[in-house]
Amino acid sequence: MRFAGKVVVVTGAGQGMGRAIAQRFVQEGATVVAADINEAAARETLELAGRSDDTKAGIARTCNIADSGAVKALFEEVDGLYRRVDVLVNNAGIGSAKNDGFDKLLARMGERGAQMARGETPTVFPDLICDMADEGWHGVMKVNLDGTFFCTREAVRMMIKHGIKGSIINISSTAAISGEGALHYAASKAALVGMTRSLAREIAPRGIRVNNVMPGPVNTPIMQNVSQDWINSMVAGIPLGRMAEPSDIAGVVAFLASDDAAMVTGSDVVANGGSYFK
Repeated sequence: MRFAGKVVVVTGAGQGMGRAIAQRFVQEGATVVAADINEAAARETLELAGRSDDTKAGIARTCNIADSGAVKALFEEVDGLYRRVDVLVNNAGIGSAKNDGFDKLLARMGERGAQMARGETPTVFPDLICDMADEGWHGVMKVNLDGTFFCTREAVRMMIKHGIKGSIINISSTAAISGEGALHYAASKAALVGMTRSLAREIAPRGIRVNNVMPGPVNTPIMQNVSQDWINSMVAGIPLGRMAEPSDIAGVVAFLASDDAAMVTGSDVVANGGSYFK
């Protein structure tokens, strides 16, 4: 029960890694604020962890983190209810957005793979940047980068207000360092690396730690948009022989949020089964 008496905010808590992370904190005694664009899914996360949605056990709330006003309202409610936030996990993120050309990329990758399988010299190329409209680029950036900033700003304000020596954990990706994956996704996740390091230095004198988790492929709903051939190729490059499960990442997050990691800040923790070393 490392987090008994502590308040933990988890974004994107309605599925995948966010659900596993929120449930891990519940299991370790925290009061969890499960935030998600889908409030029903966030509520289900708490229920599956054996918590009802009430102010003592935790709350599930709808929040579009790309909307700074919505984020501010969420943290104002948390402040009014609990007068503290000890841990923020910036998990919410998306891999594609409207008019980003990702559907065309998947089709081209499939066709290119088929050509190579036939022993042909590929004549089809990914070329995602050629099809990516401004809307598609900004759609991913608004969630993955802006949303992380909005949530972090409100959490830091609360921690300072109440004198909390808290922990902030960003969920990035090994795409940030390997360059694998869609252009806007990799760029947004790479930006979190710089944000983590800069903020860690900035607020360390207040006793607030900031760290970054970089998963490799994880068995989450986002993988449903990826072809099986692509998944197979990713798994083939993982020395441990499998994709991570959401619970694997939840364990890393819990460690970083705990006093066991009291001297860890500004770090990138890679959890990818050995497929890439930083």
